[in-house]
Amino acid sequence: MAGRMQDKVVIVTGAASGIGLATAKRLAEEGARVVMTDRNPAGEQAAAGIPGAEFLIQDVTKEDRWVEVIGHTVSTYGKLDGLANNAGVGSMNNIEEETLEQWRFVHAVNTEGVFLGCKHAVRAMKQTGGGSIVNVSSVAGLIGAATLPAYCSSKGAVRLLSKSVAVWCAERGYNIRCNSLHPSFLETAMVQSMIDLAKDGDKMRKGLERASPMGRMGKAEDAANMMLFLLSDESVFVTGAEFVVDGGTTAR
Repeated sequence: MAGRMQDKVVIVTGAASGIGLATAKRLAEEGARVVMTDRNPAGEQAAAGIPGAEFLIQDVTKEDRWVEVIGHTVSTYGKLDGLANNAGVGSMNNIEEETLEQWRFVHAVNTEGVFLGCKHAVRAMKQTGGGSIVNVSSVAGLIGAATLPAYCSSKGAVRLLSKSVAVWCAERGYNIRCNSLHPSFLETAMVQSMIDLAKDGDKMRKGLERASPMGRMGKAEDAANMMLFLLSDESVFVTGAEFVVDGGTTAR
């Protein structure tokens, strides 16, 4: 029986760990060829354990590298069906303490990196039959967090960028969809780093768990399952929308 992503070719950024790695595994399980990218060379070892996957080093803030990664993917596999724009960084400083340097770094990765991925994926996909782009935002792109001004701003931008890309592609008949994914606090390395940096890590962990009415944090696989749906043909009439995976956090 063919998988839900059989013979599709997908690029996943930030794939060395967390949501990116879980997504790459899930897509491969459903028959996709996955090009995993990350700044972290540990992604090479991760990709070695995933059938049909390969790994490329990529800094998503560099436009030339985006051209190379997408060019390699199309020349190797003949097409690009999907892009999981997942790479991201955070900064835990309030508005009075955040530095311009750190603000710019967060936006370079979280917003400009997503923009570059969309730009060059659209150019490739419209030549090879269309596809689906999923930009990873956050619940912090929907609601405010007092100590995450740079992160909230960058992730809010991703939400509206996704809608703009969706409308552009739909109105031109490109057969390219674009949606945003909004996870809450998941058991990932990024969230763990936030806990580790807190003055009272145990207190912070419990606070993150209480943020969800379900009383716990989610798992990277929860976001990966939604990513699978949005990248598959099961969501062919879904574009320009935001999908929240947050255990009810934004429902209150």
